[in-house]
Amino acid sequence: MTREILIEVKNLKTHFPVKRKRLKEKKKVVKAIDNISLVIYKGETLGIVGESGSGKSTLGRTILKLTEPTSGEIYYRNTPITKLKGSELQKYRNAMQMVFQDPYSSLNPRMRVGDILQEPMKLQLSMSKEDRQKRVLTLLEKVGLRADAVDKFPHEFSGGQRQRIGIARALAINPAFIIGDEPVSALDVSVQSQVLNLMMDLQEEFNLTYLFISHDLSVVKHISDRVAVMYLGNIVEIGEKEKIFATPRHPYTNALLQAIPVVDFTKKRETNPLKGDLPNPINPPIGCVFHTRCPHVIPKCQQKKPLLQGTDAQQVACFLYEGETTNV
Repeated sequence: MTREILIEVKNLKTHFPVKRKRLKEKKKVVKAIDNISLVIYKGETLGIVGESGSGKSTLGRTILKLTEPTSGEIYYRNTPITKLKGSELQKYRNAMQMVFQDPYSSLNPRMRVGDILQEPMKLQLSMSKEDRQKRVLTLLEKVGLRADAVDKFPHEFSGGQRQRIGIARALAINPAFIIGDEPVSALDVSVQSQVLNLMMDLQEEFNLTYLFISHDLSVVKHISDRVAVMYLGNIVEIGEKEKIFATPRHPYTNALLQAIPVVDFTKKRETNPLKGDLPNPINPPIGCVFHTRCPHVIPKCQQKKPLLQGTDAQQVACFLYEGETTNV
């Protein structure tokens, strides 16, 4: 069965200029996103994982056009939105919302919860005041908060409750696509599971599509259908969750999975921790961006950049599998 593509990204690049220290110094850029192509299917959750500085959040913000791309194309339901401006862009932004990492700084501390939830409705929907108030109460119920929350301020809630308010705000104008940028990383572990389960329930109820960004692979495994692994602005592996976690192919993916804490201390496992830090994105390595830390590096890795190869179930950008797969 052919799945409907909701979001498609083609050859996306997002580079940030670096301020020159001297007038004659050569212009430099940070390659936060460096030629990424991917699709997000309607109704699925695509998890994005990687170290800090790998470009996860920049990818999410670029897809929403909160950050302007340097080049490449972004499609929403086969419609190119990269070059849209003003009211034309706003029409598509209404269908795409974001849940931010910090559930406190993302909410206006001077506004009551009822006003926070009504604000996007006032701007984007043609609704009467009475209808907006009814919808606010419905949204609060959906995210597990009491009706009296409408008259309270954000500081009167716990971190988990504030994130529920953030989720309710994202749902306010009936989006089809939501990006969660580390939405549970600031919460206690017990609260994380509650918020994750809430997001999954809402996804099923409202037929939502998620791009879920996280550095925590156990969280990604719980909520995602497919997983993309990012390193230094590139996707080095992408595929179905079961494939990625059961048979990781890229050395970086394997290293991330080995770093997950083990509960059963009686079982020993081989670990090959990564050595060194993430390379400077201003001057990334030539060839494979991971070759400076890879335990399986070969001469070709230092000369040529590998492309994603494989099937829809699992694709990997690594020369170790060059003879086994075909370009996709």
